[in-house]
Amino acid sequence: MSSIDVVADLAGARVGVVGLGRTGLAVVDVLGAYGARVAVFDTREEALDDVRVGPGGPVVSATAGSDEAVAAAVGEADLDLLVVSPGVPATGPVLRRAEREGLETWSEIELAWRLQRATRPEVPWLVVTGTDGKTTTVGMLSAMMGAAGLRAPAVGNIGVPAVAVVAEGRADALAVELSSFQLHTTRTLSPLAAACLNVAADHLDWHGGMEAYTADKARVYARARRAAVYNLADATTLAMVEGADVVEGCRAIGFTLGAPTPGQLGLVADALVDRAWYADRRRAGRELASLDDLAHLAPGGRADRLPPHLVADALAAAALALAHEAVEARPGAVAEGLRAFAPGAHRIATVARGGGVTWVDDSKATNAHSARAALSGLPEGGCVWIVGGDAKGADLRPLVAAVRTRLRAAVVIGAEPDRLLAALEQEAPGVSVVRVPDGAPEEVMEGAVRAAGRLARPGDTVMLAPAAASWDQFRSYAQRGDLFAAAAARLVEAAGA
Repeated sequence: MSSIDVVADLAGARVGVVGLGRTGLAVVDVLGAYGARVAVFDTREEALDDVRVGPGGPVVSATAGSDEAVAAAVGEADLDLLVVSPGVPATGPVLRRAEREGLETWSEIELAWRLQRATRPEVPWLVVTGTDGKTTTVGMLSAMMGAAGLRAPAVGNIGVPAVAVVAEGRADALAVELSSFQLHTTRTLSPLAAACLNVAADHLDWHGGMEAYTADKARVYARARRAAVYNLADATTLAMVEGADVVEGCRAIGFTLGAPTPGQLGLVADALVDRAWYADRRRAGRELASLDDLAHLAPGGRADRLPPHLVADALAAAALALAHEAVEARPGAVAEGLRAFAPGAHRIATVARGGGVTWVDDSKATNAHSARAALSGLPEGGCVWIVGGDAKGADLRPLVAAVRTRLRAAVVIGAEPDRLLAALEQEAPGVSVVRVPDGAPEEVMEGAVRAAGRLARPGDTVMLAPAAASWDQFRSYAQRGDLFAAAAARLVEAAGA
């Protein structure tokens, strides 16, 4: 499968697909369209209901069982290639077995990239990874390229399988969000431009440690052709760029919330300024957009409450977008794209206003790094923070210490909140804390919203930024956010009545 003519190679090849979520099913469809004979594997028996196994179809066999059973079945299946979903752990039995067997293993991204090169090699990819901010940055990037007249959908970890979009063959460029999971089994990707936004401890159990996690993130820069974009506030991202094996002529471009120097994009007063792509960058910069172009993303629609990380995301997206000649020829597309960008659900979304209080859903803040970024744009003493859940073993004391000046009060949710309560007591002793008893999802969130409503004062923001996963009390972060939004709306409506 190392041949560049992947289309010819797939015809008749026996390919295993591990994981039958949205991405896995898209992989099965595309492999079948190219004539592969597909064996599917999943730990969920019910997942096999979504594929048809039988004579004449692309799926020739289906196996469900434990991780160990799936690994054994993969080893015995006589496969030419294995395509794994992002959920298959780097240190788990499936990838260990594949390595022992010498079985070539790809991510869905690797398959999509090889198909792109074989079918429409002129379509560039602009790719983003990082612990936090990936989805927002990729959405902004897609909007900027769209404003320049390109069909440039946001794909990858954002939820739309890249392989399905590549197979359709209609895009002019792709804005690709890449998780560390996807990068682990991506081999030959050569993007037009790449960025790692930041690196903080996350998913260490999946990777086996911080060093492995960082190494997989750094793979985003391998073979970058025109720009390797890094964050001046995160030295790890610069070290990644300095150690990357990029294409000759690829430029290192930094982004900063300070004033930029040549080779950087940054902030001057309320202007987003380019001194990297601008022809006269050694003497001056050009204004690409202003903070007013981002105001609709701030709590309450106020530019003075913009979380700094959203500005940083916009600068990173602009640095990537300008690597494409269509955007460089029309730099006004940066501001137009920012104005057109609508954030995904549960990402610093204002869901209710009433009595002078703004209610903000950032249920997507599932780790300490993202929660800190969300709260950082709020005024001191003006936040009632709804926090807690499955912290995945993280120590939240540094987070509490970092945001305590922003807090009026904290409302603690989560099935096992003792460590969080201790962190609040130790690091924010003057902050009022209310614990919500464990219970059904609706009861937990209704109780949290009622408690927050009692604590909030006119001018305050009630922010759901849990700094934790949702699985201990909710089906997903989406359910958690939806219940928060509904409860806040009811509370505001009742108060108005």
